[in-house]
Amino acid sequence: MADQNERAASPDRAWRSDVPVVQPVYSILMLAPTSFFADYGCHVRILEEATVLRQLGHRVTIATYYNGNDVPGLDIRRTLPIPWRRHYLVGSSKHKIAFDFLLGLKTLELLIRGRYDIIHAHLHEGALIGVVLGCLFRVPVVFDFQGSLTGEMVDHHFLRPASPAYRFFRWLEAWIVRHAPAILTSSTQAARFLQEEFGCRPEQVHVLPDCVNAEMFRPAAAYLPQELAALRSELGIPADRKLIVYLGLLAEYQGTGLLLEAMARILAVRRDVHLLLMGFPNELYYRQQAERLGIMDHVTFTGRVPYPQAPRYLALGDVAVAPKLSLTEGAGKLLNYMAVGLPTVAFDTPVARQYLDSDGLYAVKGDVGSLAERLLTALASAASELVSSCGRRLRQRAIEQFGWEQAGLAIVDIYRQAMQRAALRKASQPQRATISGK
Repeated sequence: MADQNERAASPDRAWRSDVPVVQPVYSILMLAPTSFFADYGCHVRILEEATVLRQLGHRVTIATYYNGNDVPGLDIRRTLPIPWRRHYLVGSSKHKIAFDFLLGLKTLELLIRGRYDIIHAHLHEGALIGVVLGCLFRVPVVFDFQGSLTGEMVDHHFLRPASPAYRFFRWLEAWIVRHAPAILTSSTQAARFLQEEFGCRPEQVHVLPDCVNAEMFRPAAAYLPQELAALRSELGIPADRKLIVYLGLLAEYQGTGLLLEAMARILAVRRDVHLLLMGFPNELYYRQQAERLGIMDHVTFTGRVPYPQAPRYLALGDVAVAPKLSLTEGAGKLLNYMAVGLPTVAFDTPVARQYLDSDGLYAVKGDVGSLAERLLTALASAASELVSSCGRRLRQRAIEQFGWEQAGLAIVDIYRQAMQRAALRKASQPQRATISGK
């Protein structure tokens, strides 16, 4: 099964044949300060960006932590292991300091041994390593911003906003974003955050929304009915229940606890509803919460779902939900839901509206009652032509506006601009030295 999953996740899977090869060919060093590849969030963005860049003809090397799953076809270089920490890291942790130090050493090694045209750094730790070593080796850096560093630390209860440590990391976050020559963000809200909170220049920040492979994520009609029925039976979901699907990390800032509370309210109104909760970590914690709420018979926890299998699991759903609370992080799961053609309920945030537009079903942010009400409305209408047409429009929007092919071309153009600016700065240095010498 593992080999089959790896083949399905391979970047050599079928893409449109009319994608042009961009010249010149760039050699890209991609820094991924995480246990790449795992089946969630930022890993999917890293995977799909690296994949489409390769499809466009560029050379991509990914430097990442020792932990993680290899992906056939990708050149992945891993750090040395840390004996006391061998399992995945999700979110903020004191152990990441050691992981990031080793990633810095691995990046230094790669820059000494090879020639790279651009450093594409994911997350703040990658950007810090990239900015420092990029300056040393005169390699321009593009920072792939996927949410506030201090915001994530607070979300994961790693920092308290009033603590001295928070002030230090806030200063560090500001230093990183101000020194990154170019920044990619997944939402206009994040771009506005960078400009308003840290004074980033508008020309420094480029909005590159998360995208989706709509050939991989397909509606239920693309599968044989017996295939989906067999999967539903395997998961133990009764055939007569309406199914709400969620795919992502299980955490409070993702709204997992609020979703379970909303499910309890839904079941007080109607009993023919089931929740398929797909993701990790903290599964035991949320199982215990479901048991306390008395809804365990109507919730199925799958744990980690391999990325290649995610489309099939989502295709089981009648309605999808994304109760994410963060205002600066992207929401790539929304695009997966859209590509599958699922009516989608989300908290009303700028990021959710950027993706779902007028076809989203929005609940008041953080309000359990509003979330339950919107889910009940969606479930009551799930079989109607109105909701079906909404799902079709969402899929069409995903195909037309959020395809990775177009995003890959945009990334390459940002690389070109960053390299041109670096070349201009380099060319101007001798001139400044001559003038100062006079």
